[in-house]
Amino acid sequence: MKSKMSQLWVAVLSACLSGSASAQLVSQRVASQPQMTDSLPTRTLNQVTVKGNRSTFVESLPNIQGTYLMGGKKSEVIRLSEIDANVAEKTPRQLFARIPGVFVYDMDGTGNQINIATRGLDPHRSWENNIRQNGVITNSDMYGYPASHYSPPMESINRIELVRGTASLQYGAQFGGMLNYVTKGADTTRRFGFETVNSLGTYGLRSSYNAIGGRVGKWTYYAYYYRRHSDGYRQNSQSNAEAQFGRVQFQASRTLSLTAEFGRSTYTYQIPGPLTDAMFAQDPRQSTRSRNYFNPDIYIPSVKADWQLSDRTRLSWTVSAVLGARNSVQLNAFATVPDTISRVTGQYRPRQVDVDNFNSYTSETRLLHRYKLGGIGATLATGVQLISTDLHRRQLGVGTTASDFDLTLTSPFKRDLHFRTNNIAMFAENQFYLTNRLTVSPGIRIEQGKTEMRGSITYYDPGNLPTDICHKFALLGVNGEYRINDIVKVYGGWSQAYRPVIFKDIIPTSVYERIDKSLKDAYGYNAEIGVDGRWQGLHMNITVFDLLYRNRLGTLLLTNTDGSNYVFRTNIGDSRSTGFEALIEGQLVQAGKVTINGFTSTAFNNARYLNGRVAAGGENRTIAGNEVESAPRWTSRNGLSARYGTASLTLQYSYVSQTFSDALNTAVPSANGAVGPVPAYSLWDLNGTWHIRPSLTVRGSVSNLLNKQYFTKRPTFYPGPGVWSSDGRSAVLTVGLTI
Repeated sequence: MKSKMSQLWVAVLSACLSGSASAQLVSQRVASQPQMTDSLPTRTLNQVTVKGNRSTFVESLPNIQGTYLMGGKKSEVIRLSEIDANVAEKTPRQLFARIPGVFVYDMDGTGNQINIATRGLDPHRSWENNIRQNGVITNSDMYGYPASHYSPPMESINRIELVRGTASLQYGAQFGGMLNYVTKGADTTRRFGFETVNSLGTYGLRSSYNAIGGRVGKWTYYAYYYRRHSDGYRQNSQSNAEAQFGRVQFQASRTLSLTAEFGRSTYTYQIPGPLTDAMFAQDPRQSTRSRNYFNPDIYIPSVKADWQLSDRTRLSWTVSAVLGARNSVQLNAFATVPDTISRVTGQYRPRQVDVDNFNSYTSETRLLHRYKLGGIGATLATGVQLISTDLHRRQLGVGTTASDFDLTLTSPFKRDLHFRTNNIAMFAENQFYLTNRLTVSPGIRIEQGKTEMRGSITYYDPGNLPTDICHKFALLGVNGEYRINDIVKVYGGWSQAYRPVIFKDIIPTSVYERIDKSLKDAYGYNAEIGVDGRWQGLHMNITVFDLLYRNRLGTLLLTNTDGSNYVFRTNIGDSRSTGFEALIEGQLVQAGKVTINGFTSTAFNNARYLNGRVAAGGENRTIAGNEVESAPRWTSRNGLSARYGTASLTLQYSYVSQTFSDALNTAVPSANGAVGPVPAYSLWDLNGTWHIRPSLTVRGSVSNLLNKQYFTKRPTFYPGPGVWSSDGRSAVLTVGLTI
């Protein structure tokens, strides 16, 4: 009888974990077991089927994640297979819809790059975040150009993890937090498996993702190849992307695993050029450039060792690199300057060629140890991070008069510079379990390094060019978590952070500019307190935050002793962002086979300058009290999802309030479109998924359902000052097959 009861409990437990299909399978197996002789009376029980529907889709990382301590920090995990979103075009407002406060910047054409920020930070290539893939840093150069030019296809991603800046002592000092893209893995129950995901869409979109994986003995392997083409929403905005990835893991013993990974991503984007406000109103799809191109080609090799030294101690060591180039060839000018054939020469003007070569190397050793101190349980996470980088920047090369993507030079680069950094960082954070409900985690991070800029600029005095920047910080932080009960917790923390002075901030653009030799890295802190709870299918997470950002970089207008003016690049002021982020998601209706879930993801952000001055025309003007650029006060995304069996449909509404493009908060757009407000916009998206079989999935998306004409930012540098139209209505159909 005990044997039969055990089998029944296995059936019920499997049903709860795996759904009704597994329940039926397991219960059928139990029923088919041979009857055993027993002297006690027996009774045959009816088949039990347990059905469930997922009503919440945002998870938090556990208090211990690998060798990281996450207790008391705000973290969010999105599993892409569980949400309805436009994965083929990497539409961030859909991928990050349930993470409140994410600001999205459309820049390099749909599907090429994800550019996001939170809490009033700059979204350019997500460079205020520590970007990782499977825990490996992908920022091109953390000290020279922290943008992430590496852009893997979303078809390859299993889940996205976002950890806010209060955890930065453990991974790096970025204000925005750590954004980790976790790739899919091999089916370890098979020697060989194959997956293909193919998409077709409007504006000439076609993409194909093909992956293999499996396990042979102690070896596990996974690899993919990806290609995508799009003609683009605007004229002259064609793009072609390609990516490859491979992983081999060797399970040397029960406690030691070795992993080697190699990823590459590249795309060539035809840049359609900026518009003025009048041009945008007339036709947002028009182009002012047909000969401008952008091409990043990035390689990410890494080797990892993960060693469980004992049941209390775990050691991990990762050695990685970011290698490759950022290439561009373009005519840099305002939208009001036409790119036309000269009547004199019969040719176009020569284009400008810029090339960045990245050589970034990282070694990161981490140790996690569980112990007791005076009867109090504790977990220590400590480690050392070594970073060595050499960013070779060559700019202002005179290119050809051709119209294709051509980096050929007709005269040498006017800027040929190296930006070299060697930095060591040590951290320690200890999580104390003061009670079975209360944990407190103090920590420290010490960084020391030096950045040297050397090289030549043809128009600049060589004696004024060399610049050294020292990085010396002792950053402190503390986090805590209190579990009111099994379903509700209160968390909070405070952590110092800093952002290094980057390459572009110290390159004089003309002979009339000078660089402050006493430049300071930006520094400040992240603070937050929130409550997270789940109850009967309802999930709520509400956070209040405060982010202080000191030593922002900018320019001032100063006067020489002879009365002439010059532009001085220096630290110009401080800013502060305060507000709240709220996510509420859960089940609204359950009627037979139909389930309707809903969510609202809303954030309020008051990001303003506390003090500072910037050059404006022939004077320096105060910006104290002004709004920070590209920091909307309100961001709200809301959705309804209807599910019927294995099919689901999600309608999403997004709203982003007005922002300003400059620190002066210029209210009237300039004639060339370079400065002015970015109007508020509202968007509707419709996405559906149908799992026809476990091995066959169909996705459909209609983005910007009402064909809203909008733009998200007026950039101050790449891809050029002016209005950059975002995509109007588009549709995509995706079919995925697993064999």
